[in-house]
Amino acid sequence: MAIMISVFEASPDRGRGLARDMGVRWALEEVGQPYDVRLLSFEAMKQPAHRARHPFGQIPTYEDEDVVLFESGAIILHIAQRHAGLLPVDPQERARAIAWMFAALSTVEPPVLDRETATFLIRDKPWYHEHLAILEARVRVRLDELAERLGDADWLDGAFSAGDLLMVMVLRRLSSTGLLDACPNLSAYVARGEARPAFQRAFAAQRALFIASQAKG
Repeated sequence: MAIMISVFEASPDRGRGLARDMGVRWALEEVGQPYDVRLLSFEAMKQPAHRARHPFGQIPTYEDEDVVLFESGAIILHIAQRHAGLLPVDPQERARAIAWMFAALSTVEPPVLDRETATFLIRDKPWYHEHLAILEARVRVRLDELAERLGDADWLDGAFSAGDLLMVMVLRRLSSTGLLDACPNLSAYVARGEARPAFQRAFAAQRALFIASQAKG
């Protein structure tokens, strides 16, 4: 069975490579695994057939001959454990790379998403700007800590790993906010991730769907 991932038929990220399937695509490209995509409308995502794969009716999902998975972090960990290229062989280095995967999703991403969500949900509130400043202060704390840890290294802990893949995906959500400007080493870190050929292939594949959806009207 070929690897199958479920993705947005028309992604709300408007071709910016921010939808959750982007990280899964990137991981598969890094390890050289071909995959097929199942295109889903927002309506189809809530239907029983998809909820059988993803109980919360979201994307992405992943299927191979052995397993059906949901949650992008779990999917990327599965890919990294199954195929060489995203996790070190040394047990201690491997454990640290996995720790960075969790750090990206559990420590760095939550304040980033809180800020992002606020810009959509409470922009019309009179206290929006005051609240946004609080949220951005939380983001800056995490960015400063991460920047100090990265220093002048190319990647977080030795060679590029699934931890870097997920961290770059999280930081890309800030690309239009200016918040990364205060941490030039993090901006350069993201740029290195985006320059990887595997990222470029994944980005082009996801963007092609957006272009196709626009052409349909």
